Amino acid sequence: MDVTFLQHTLAALLRGLPLTLNLALLSLLGGGVLALLLNLLRQNRLGSYVTRFYVWVFRGTPLLIQIFMIYYGLGSLPAVRESVLWPLLRDPYWCGLIALVLNDAAYTSEILRGGLNAVSVQSLEAAKVSGMSRFTTLRRITLPLAVRQALPAYSNEIISMIKSTSLVSTISLMEMTGIADSIVSETFRALEVFISAAIIYLLLTVLVSKAVALLERRLSPYHVGARP
Repeated sequence: MDVTFLQHTLAALLRGLPLTLNLALLSLLGGGVLALLLNLLRQNRLGSYVTRFYVWVFRGTPLLIQIFMIYYGLGSLPAVRESVLWPLLRDPYWCGLIALVLNDAAYTSEILRGGLNAVSVQSLEAAKVSGMSRFTTLRRITLPLAVRQALPAYSNEIISMIKSTSLVSTISLMEMTGIADSIVSETFRALEVFISAAIIYLLLTVLVSKAVALLERRLSPYHVGARP
């Protein structure tokens, strides 16, 4: 195995790392906000149906198809090309990011819903007896407990979104997988290139797993340094 080639390949792939992290971070932030709104929408009957349909569609279809639908599908509609949204939807970066955000929101909303359902009735009753308003209860009791309960499952979603950013290479974005594909097309050395890319993704997932495990430990009520 050519060590020099591997060094050059790793250096080239790392140039795509900022875009990979950018897409992963923004999709998680956008998806998290949208997931919170979806769970608030569940509070009324009509909103619950809308949220269920949204989750059903985005969890039931492949992310790759969602990316293609937004990038190629919407661009084929004359109404979209003539709208004010066209400068945004013709850009592969924004199309990829929108698809990642919408997909992440569907999964995160279910994770957050599970965390909210795990909040005990006794905790809510104690907050009510203490005179807390609904907003204060949500901010100080419900959301912190829900996040603590949902954190293990959410760590899997973080890792999944980091890996899912590789799919935007199909719409010409040059993140790590896109760069890897271009190197392979020039050198025909697929094994070394994709092993190098896989190593970087593995390191990212290990770092995320360790960071979430540390955060989970800090938030645990049984941890010595945890806040009461």
